[in-house]
Amino acid sequence: MHELGDLMLMDWIIIKEPLLNWYRDNHRELPWRNTDNPYHIWISEIMLQQTRVEAVKGYYQRFLDRLPDIQSLCLISEDELLKLWEGLGYYNRARNLQKAAKVIMEQYHGEFPKEYEEVVSLPGIGEYTAGAICSICFNQSTPAVDGNVLRVMTRIAKWDAIIDLAKTKTQAKDELMKLYAQGNCNELTQALMELGATVCVPNGVPNCEACPLRGVCQAYTEQDYLSYPKRAPKRKRKIYEKTVFVLHNEDCFGIRQRPDSGVLANMWEFYHTDGYMDKQEALDFISEKGFGPILLEKEIPYTHIFTHMEWKMTAYFIACTKMLSDLTWVTKEELESKYALPTAFKMFLDKEH
Repeated sequence: MHELGDLMLMDWIIIKEPLLNWYRDNHRELPWRNTDNPYHIWISEIMLQQTRVEAVKGYYQRFLDRLPDIQSLCLISEDELLKLWEGLGYYNRARNLQKAAKVIMEQYHGEFPKEYEEVVSLPGIGEYTAGAICSICFNQSTPAVDGNVLRVMTRIAKWDAIIDLAKTKTQAKDELMKLYAQGNCNELTQALMELGATVCVPNGVPNCEACPLRGVCQAYTEQDYLSYPKRAPKRKRKIYEKTVFVLHNEDCFGIRQRPDSGVLANMWEFYHTDGYMDKQEALDFISEKGFGPILLEKEIPYTHIFTHMEWKMTAYFIACTKMLSDLTWVTKEELESKYALPTAFKMFLDKEH
């Protein structure tokens, strides 16, 4: 097993110049690249967690247009904040942004803190995000170690450590600290991220011929780059069956708000129940609840995948005569402009016609 240590120190130092030269000539033009504003970098890094770059671009600009600074983020209502975030998923990211904004307003007088220990203590900010903010914005020697960076490092060193383990990230961070001590911390963070995202890619064969580090990469030399990185076995997702009722009375749809804790907390949803029902069972159920169903218009199956579970959903579009107070009845236009529907339910609205 290859271990990172003093023997690898020279290897990490010699990657600096080719890596930075490559980055300066080849990096993507992204909306958050030409700024060192910590608020902007913070928003981009939180949005980019488990979300594709292309998906984030539009959200990032729309978010900053509506919330240009920490104070505005602090003051926005949670409903409007979640509506801004609608479609990005992992909604606790948005809630934690607001919690952190309130801490910044109360403890730092609205100025984003500059010390790593202060940044990492904010709600929703872990070591990676704090490292990214402090290195990119303040040029501090605080490496940001994520999956992209670990993939680059494990391939270069043929390092067999399991990258899901916290100790592996700590070891990688310690090694990079030696490299960051040479300066250019802001560019190093972005260059390592960019190399992992665009060349030393996570899925499929890496584009080694375009890699500025192939001359020192042991995995490239031995042509076994697909053996790295090493990961722990994935846990099987739990599967839950759900029957969803898209109830409408003329142009009004019935929705309800989820509890304020747990999965998709405080989000809006269509009425649903656990387990699978066929068409007749669904009509009987809605009739027993008192909604006065008059027509089952269509059925749509859909599987929504969360990190650790799957919802196998069967949705029935049902026209009703009664708008019971158990639900909130709103128009489609209101759903699109005001109420935050998570993707698990919003896709049924998109398939209404």
